[in-house]
Amino acid sequence: MSRQMNRVRCLVLNAALGPLDYKVPEGMTVELGQVVECPLGPRTVVGIVWEAERLPGTDVPAEKLRGLRGLYPIPPLPEPLRRLIEWTADYYVASLASVARMALSSGGALKGPASITEYRLTGGMPERMTPQRLAAMEALEGEQATIRELSGIAGVSEGVLRGLVNQGVLEPVEVDCDRPYEEARPDYAQVELSDQQHEAAEIFSAAVREKKFAPFLLDGVTGSGKTETYFEPVAEALRMGRQVLVLLPEIALTENFLHRFEERFGVQPVLWHSSLKSTERRRAWRAVASGDAQVVVGARSALFLPFAKLGLIVVDEAHETSFKQEDGVRYNARDVAVMRAHFEGFPIILASATPALESLQMAESGIYSKVDLPSRFGGAQLPDIDTIDLKEEKPPHGMWLAQRLVDGIAERLERGEQSLLFLNRRGYAPLTLCRNCGFRYQCPNCSAWLVEHRFTRRLACHHCGHEAPSPAQCKECGEPDCLVACGPGVERIADEVAERLPEARVFVATSDTLNSPGRAAEFIAAVEAKEIDVIVGTQLVTKGFHFPELTLVGVVDADLGLEGGDLRAGERTYQQVAQVAGRAGRGSKPGEVLIQTRHPEASVIAALAAGDRDAFYSAETEMRRDAGAPPFGRWASIIVSSEDEAEAREAARRIGDTRPDVPDCMILGPAPAPMAQLRGRYRYRLLMNARRSVQLQDVIRNWLSRIDHPPGVRVAVDVDPYSFV
Repeated sequence: MSRQMNRVRCLVLNAALGPLDYKVPEGMTVELGQVVECPLGPRTVVGIVWEAERLPGTDVPAEKLRGLRGLYPIPPLPEPLRRLIEWTADYYVASLASVARMALSSGGALKGPASITEYRLTGGMPERMTPQRLAAMEALEGEQATIRELSGIAGVSEGVLRGLVNQGVLEPVEVDCDRPYEEARPDYAQVELSDQQHEAAEIFSAAVREKKFAPFLLDGVTGSGKTETYFEPVAEALRMGRQVLVLLPEIALTENFLHRFEERFGVQPVLWHSSLKSTERRRAWRAVASGDAQVVVGARSALFLPFAKLGLIVVDEAHETSFKQEDGVRYNARDVAVMRAHFEGFPIILASATPALESLQMAESGIYSKVDLPSRFGGAQLPDIDTIDLKEEKPPHGMWLAQRLVDGIAERLERGEQSLLFLNRRGYAPLTLCRNCGFRYQCPNCSAWLVEHRFTRRLACHHCGHEAPSPAQCKECGEPDCLVACGPGVERIADEVAERLPEARVFVATSDTLNSPGRAAEFIAAVEAKEIDVIVGTQLVTKGFHFPELTLVGVVDADLGLEGGDLRAGERTYQQVAQVAGRAGRGSKPGEVLIQTRHPEASVIAALAAGDRDAFYSAETEMRRDAGAPPFGRWASIIVSSEDEAEAREAARRIGDTRPDVPDCMILGPAPAPMAQLRGRYRYRLLMNARRSVQLQDVIRNWLSRIDHPPGVRVAVDVDPYSFV
């Protein structure tokens, strides 16, 4: 700003405090968006200088103001990013501070240029070898990181590693935290595009050159080459010196994507996700803010990074529910990404083979431009899809796979081809009980059953992460060796394949086994080297992977997603099964999909079997229209929780008793949430359903602001909820 400010209003990163005014000391120049050190009592807190007229505050007399302590050595947050923070807080009924904290997501990045000491193996040997030292040296081959990070990688104490430093086995290396990334080259590889791909790529590239807001829905069947198509506008943005953000739904998908990106642009993109080391996060954040990071590939949190000159966003697999954050600020990254493109004036591409109903509706109403890729790249054919009615073709007793599916896998084994079995349940079985007394093993913190994991010999809760060793005897009746598994999980299906087809090499692909980009890379390499015959996997394998030799996909239980009465259950089941079906026959060999179901007549299953996506979407659209559900109406849920059940119930009752009477808005509840206890907290829920004309967020804010709660009670608002547990 040109005019000198002598007092500023700051948004401090503490939701309980609200905005605070400070004096600008003599000789200090402050801009809007500047990140500053603010005194608060004896502490110093982080604040962002904001437009005073946009933040309500109390006008404290100038002589009572305390002075700012200093400026952080980073660029100010740009004005469009501040508008995005305001919009997100307003739409999702969250505090400005909690959204702004996502933009300043690397504390280390705020401290300015720095170097750190990392360590690596020298090749030397210690005077005295211990089992711990040997294990550490084997684990750290090729690694370089801080002592703390190396101790996590090697699974030994920091003391063991310091001993290796003293012995000269590990040597220190001084590393510049902000060393530049290699430059991506937009013309590194010449790409063969089909006519359809070329036409779509040209539409997107022209929009990048125009530098205007333009939302696109790239609707392409699985295997149509959507990635190669949107790489062309990425290249165009790079030629113009603009930055690009590509959002992916799962970290495990990045490895495959990085390989394709490097083939096209000659280098790897800049990564952003929760598994990065703190030094990598710091380096990436500062490169984004300075404009040096050209292409960032990340999970949903990358959306709030302070890009200096963003020119394109791509949301890949844009229908994915993992773009919705389920705690903290409950935002949907797909929708917030569209708003970021709107505020900053550049195109955004939502790419999917099975778009969300909301996105299709936006395209139909002309708000999004729809670009189609209706056929697979390189002449590959879409797979044949057939259903197996489990009421007619019953699996053998105690088994879960129908004979026709097992025969199909056996045929692929003979031909040297690969098969994929999909079941969206981790572990061995969804429920574990005692066959003697019927005792069920339940999580102590959640109203959920513990799931047996045979690989690790543990019982685990998939909601809070609680784990316990599998007991040798029932803790209720004392009967030894009595655990019985009810229903199948992926581990149980893998056991069944090994039992019925002993020659098959089976791999279980879940978030437990592919929990890092490195493990995902090993898995991809093993499949491509034909070291795996049958993949048994959860939803992790439904997207992004390209295996030319995979010709059979079996859906073990297509009805699983339809249970539970979730608003989007039908759509989600359709998307998951269509995506997993898309893994079959992606090379020159034809693919086949067999769907096991007890309800072949259900609209979702019938549409999948007929390959008639339009019929499914039109039936689903009518159902939503009748129910006043999104995209035709608005939903919001209010979740009240406490560690004390009576306190949670009473707080929910008080909220329910003061519900506003608003035309065209129905408020249901309070009732215990379907997951009535989660991570040790008791939960009650109210559900709102309103017409689009209702200012739903204003209604919620006015309603909840009138009620005070005990300190142990949390009240969370979820606008456009995806999870109904």
